[in-house]
Parts: sequence; C-alpha cells; structure tokens
Amino acid sequence: MAQHAPPARGARLGRAAGANGSVSTVSGVVLLLPGGSRFSPGPLRPLARALARAGGAQGLAAHPVLHGAGAREDDARWAADEAVRRYGDVPVCLAGYDAGGLAALRAAGHEAVQAVLALAPSTDGAPDSPEPVKQLAGRQVLIVHGTDDGRCDPESSFLLAARAKKANRSTCRFEVHSDGHRLREHQAEVVALGVDFVLGAMFSGRYSRPVTDALAAPPPLGLRMPLASGFGRSLRG
Repeated sequence: MAQHAPPARGARLGRAAGANGSVSTVSGVVLLLPGGSRFSPGPLRPLARALARAGGAQGLAAHPVLHGAGAREDDARWAADEAVRRYGDVPVCLAGYDAGGLAALRAAGHEAVQAVLALAPSTDGAPDSPEPVKQLAGRQVLIVHGTDDGRCDPESSFLLAARAKKANRSTCRFEVHSDGHRLREHQAEVVALGVDFVLGAMFSGRYSRPVTDALAAPPPLGLRMPLASGFGRSLRG
C-alpha cells in the first residue's frame, strides 16, 4: 500500500463509535472530518451516533479525525492509511463537513476509499481553477447542502457535482431547502440520509428510493434532489 503524507500538527483518530474499535469485528470504517479552524463538527456528532446504532452490528466503526489546523486532505489520506493499518483491508468512507467535506472530496483517490459524504462542503474556488474530480471515479459520492448556506456557496457544490457526475455516474447531491450552513433545521433528515447512504455504499449496495432515484437521474435532477421533510421515518419499507 502506498504511504501518504504524515498528519499535520498531531492529527490522530479519535475513539471509535460503533464496533467497539475491535479489529476482529470491524468490517468498514467511516472517517469523520470536521470543518474549520474551530473544529466545528456540524452534524457529524449526531451522524456518528446514528451510524454506531445502525451499523455497529455489521461491523461499522466511525472514527473522528482530530487535527490541529483545519481539515486537510493530507490528514484524510493519512487517516485512511491508519484505518487500514488498524483493521486490515476494509472499505473506508470519508464523511466531512465544511472544510472537512472538501478534504473528503479531495482525498477520495485513496485506494481504500469506497464512498464520500460531503456535508455543506467549502468548495468555493476560482472559475479558472475548479476543484479536481477525477479522484472521485469509482466511488459512491453524496453531497448535501442547505439552500440558505451563507458561508459555503451551495451553487459551488452544485457545479462541482455536475462535473463529478461526468466522471462518475455514482454521484448525487441533495438540497436541504431553507437550511443554513450548520444544517440544524433539518438535522434529523440529514443524519438519516447520511446513514442510509453510508450503509448502502459500505455494505448492502441498496439505498432508499430517494437516493436510488438521485443516483439514477440525469443532471441536474439528481444533483438538485430535495431532501423531504421527515426523511428517515419509514426507510426501507
């Protein structure tokens, strides 16, 4: 396995939620990448708890990635290396919020990464220097963004998703109408969507109908899929 850059300023994996961090039981790892220099977790903490409840019996472990100077893709790649070192050849999902969402998207080319979940990613970039998307090929990709996000432009993540869809059909994006950057107003729905996506991408290959439809729909429909109020209350029939 290729060795990636060491973590910056003491980055490390936090305590795992889910499969008790046991090497003998872990069959998949979610790496949770917080955003910004103030370590803002956004919806990542409730997402980690929900993943532990829903996926722990299947061997899913969710590790926060603790870093010292804002999320960086080098830390995400190092964390994926560390997950493989600890648990062996297991699939990895990078789940990030804000700057952590951008780091997850950028680090998706790591050989262990199977899925990427980017929540309100900070993808604002110069028009003449767009974010790369080739590293997303072969991965399951979900971007979630609030339409009233005043910090990270949701249209920027839409444009990135549109380019990513050309390189990788397994890309979709959900819009959380009237929600802001922290995705607080519809946090329960955002968390349920994240759990559905992660479990489908890591284990079963099956998703709820809205995610299945979003992945199958051509642009722009599958990249502007509205997240319905109450999503998650009756998933999977």
